[in-house]
Amino acid sequence: MFSKHMTDAMFRWILSSVCLAASLGCVHAQQGSWPDKTIKLIVPFPAGGPTDTASRIVGQRLADRLKQTVVVENKAGASGAIAAAQVAKGAADGYTLMMLATPTMLAPHFNKAAGYDTTKDFMPVATVYDLPIVIVVNTALLPDVTDLSKLIAHAKAQAKPMNYTSSGVGSFGHLSMELLQQLAGFEMQHVPYKGGVPAITDTIGGVVPVMYSDLVAALPHIKSGKLRAIAIGSPQRVSVVPDVKTISEQGFKGYDAVSWGGLLVTKGTPQAIVDKLASEVQDILAAKEIQDRLRDAGCIANFQGPAQMGQRIQSDDVKWGRVIRERNVSND
Repeated sequence: MFSKHMTDAMFRWILSSVCLAASLGCVHAQQGSWPDKTIKLIVPFPAGGPTDTASRIVGQRLADRLKQTVVVENKAGASGAIAAAQVAKGAADGYTLMMLATPTMLAPHFNKAAGYDTTKDFMPVATVYDLPIVIVVNTALLPDVTDLSKLIAHAKAQAKPMNYTSSGVGSFGHLSMELLQQLAGFEMQHVPYKGGVPAITDTIGGVVPVMYSDLVAALPHIKSGKLRAIAIGSPQRVSVVPDVKTISEQGFKGYDAVSWGGLLVTKGTPQAIVDKLASEVQDILAAKEIQDRLRDAGCIANFQGPAQMGQRIQSDDVKWGRVIRERNVSND
């Protein structure tokens, strides 16, 4: 007969073995059966913009590689906060993804009731694209403003602050110009629009002379000559407008303003699924065809894995949160 001590020890060994087997079974199920139904890819903005375009390009390839349907679903509103709050509270099963974009990441700074904390309520999967932003001027209104120093000199010479526009209050163009004004010691008056299309239309039409725009919206008009690009916010020059100098090159070393997008999932999603998605996105973005398609849309393919994306979220949240506070940016 077994002693009571041996019986207890054996019971604990059997129990631990059962738990280990169950755990390994769960991991196998996560890796082996996922995905076995349709995946939703939530885009927190309307169809047609850079976030939507990148989502559809990547979503199509994900569907092919995972051999499962990927449905892109647009849920616009409140700078993407409506969609993000829904994903934050959703099932952590890997069947709902969201393409995070910079405005959605920063929305809680403007809306305390946003319903999510970007740094805490999600698991980063992978960055997908960088979206360069560019300062453009109306060539008829500002014929002599051909670089950043001339824009700043012109702005300082005005009796009252000259106007500039962006796609809206708290937009990345707005925040990036606020950072530049803080660094360069000049002031312009922000004239916000509800979206990039009406803003750039009125810049072309001469209603406002200057816009800080994403490259997707501005590129066709730069190529046509209707607008002049005088500075890029990225740390390096951009291949589609190679002659446009960066702001860093023009006297403000270290200036870095790049909007970007990347996939995330609800916090608690199994790590095996996150790693699988990250690996697939890395392979997708390595393809020249995908890089070309994104570049044609004004975006630059840029893969960073879960850890790097998480660090980028943390860093940008701190950096731009400080700009919002110090420049008293509010959407009220």
